Amino acid sequence: MLLVNPKATTTNARTRDVLIRALGAAVELSVEETGYRGHAAALAATAHAKGFDVVAVLGGDGTINETVNGLLNPVDSHDGPVGDDPSAGRPGLIVIPGGSANVFARGLGLPNDPVEATGAVLEALREGRRRTVGLGQALWEGHSRYFTFCAGMGYDAEVVRAVEGLRGTGRKATPTRYVNTALRHYLATDKRHPAMTLTGPGIPAVEGVFMAIISNTSPWTYVGVKPVTPTPWASFETGLDLLGLKRMGPLPIAALIRRILTESDALPSGKHLVQLHDEAEFTLTADRPVAFQLDGDYLGERETVTFRSTPNALQVLV
Repeated sequence: MLLVNPKATTTNARTRDVLIRALGAAVELSVEETGYRGHAAALAATAHAKGFDVVAVLGGDGTINETVNGLLNPVDSHDGPVGDDPSAGRPGLIVIPGGSANVFARGLGLPNDPVEATGAVLEALREGRRRTVGLGQALWEGHSRYFTFCAGMGYDAEVVRAVEGLRGTGRKATPTRYVNTALRHYLATDKRHPAMTLTGPGIPAVEGVFMAIISNTSPWTYVGVKPVTPTPWASFETGLDLLGLKRMGPLPIAALIRRILTESDALPSGKHLVQLHDEAEFTLTADRPVAFQLDGDYLGERETVTFRSTPNALQVLV
């Protein structure tokens, strides 16, 4: 089954038709268009229930996130994991980037161009080439949602919220718009009263956290072609990584931005930073509601969120 977001940022009707024909020539293909928020999750769950071997998705990171959640949740709530590899009980996933950032697709090593990416996944189909990846999971107030590449609480989620507001007025989520929104929003964010405390099994409690970035892979995002790497050791094969900020002044922020825009395997340094690598679980608790996002999708303000690593969650054809 191919799930198509007709409103995907970087594709048009002609491109989508070409990609559908190319996939249809290689496999028996059922095509479904998404029509509303949450539709991709429902379609993916249906594909899983009907026994489809593979679910492909043409869209941005938000559509991919919905698809992944649709694929995982039916197994987790009904079938349970299959042996040592829970991914074996789920349809394989094909990702064709169609959004503005396409972080998950690029993290898998796919070209950012949807036509080139289709060529790469068709080659993977012919050769039976699959990669098993782990995911992150966020749990809050009786809710659970998986994420493919990142989550965030605090300032970065505030920026996501602001950009989503602009998109609601018809403006595109370009890299320039994200940068400009981040700069403007920085002037308005609270830089004196940190809200969050970090805790977890075997993790010393850390108070006074302004902002936390949780990563399931690296890069965390992209500014155009420029990768942003606050957690350079994160990967789909390890647990979750975290970078937290205990100071939000202009000098620490400027130094951090310079550092994470530099491609390096070394961790950012500074006494004002909090870092975790390859963790199975941790919790962020806030003394007031703070903004929260998963895979670039704003999910409201929360006071407590637990983050867990889910190894061997999916098989991706890549």
